[in-house]
Amino acid sequence: MSDYQPPKIWKNPASMGGQWGSLNQPTAGSRFEQTLPSGSNPFQLYSLGTPNGIKATIMFEELKELGITEAAYDLYRIAISEGDQFGSDFVAINPNSKIPALLDKSGDKAIRIFESSNILFYLAEKFNQLMPTDPLQRTEVLNWLFWQTGAAPFLGGGFGHFFHYAPEKIEYSINRFAMEAKRQLDLLDKELALKPYIAGSSYTIADIAIWSWYGRLAQDKIWDRAGEFLDVQSYQNVQAWTEKIAERPAVIRGLQAKYQDIK
Repeated sequence: MSDYQPPKIWKNPASMGGQWGSLNQPTAGSRFEQTLPSGSNPFQLYSLGTPNGIKATIMFEELKELGITEAAYDLYRIAISEGDQFGSDFVAINPNSKIPALLDKSGDKAIRIFESSNILFYLAEKFNQLMPTDPLQRTEVLNWLFWQTGAAPFLGGGFGHFFHYAPEKIEYSINRFAMEAKRQLDLLDKELALKPYIAGSSYTIADIAIWSWYGRLAQDKIWDRAGEFLDVQSYQNVQAWTEKIAERPAVIRGLQAKYQDIK
């Protein structure tokens, strides 16, 4: 039992410990001048192979699989453990300093797109792919896309942080977020018992968004032993859906995408 008592006003400690303790700060904005490279393709993607990062590479590869040549992209590595996301050029694309961040240079003026689910939505809208036009079906896709946006912080920032990254194992925190992670898995399992994909009969951007977190968790490929700890094999419908998506050629390519260094 910790004897910690919160002070009246919080102040940033000298060191928080853990993998990210010395990197994160309670302020936003750039910390150093930076010049990001830019290639010749219409889209410039600055990212890393995290659950949020692979959403974008999978989406681009799915568009390529559909024959959308206009969706060609250059891919650059943002080493978040080294603080690349706090450089001036990256912050100009995403002021929140999170990957992935995208520039669409196909028009007269470059358009910045940040937040991984918004990148999926933007590309689906731009190319009229992986998003139904029927209002009922379209809304169901957006229901699940926004579900993932709201749910994943409990999985990553909650369960993943306290189970894997935190400098000490806090039983209450791990139990709290493990329970929520399993509730989310149970929700997905019940939904996927009724339909082949999360929003209905067709594969959509909602599947890409959710698979990138929960499918990878079902494969036990996010945090060491997390899948075993959460007994992911017991969610049989999630497992079947995960395997089906993992076999898609575009998903395989999206996971294997080659990053160019920015330095």
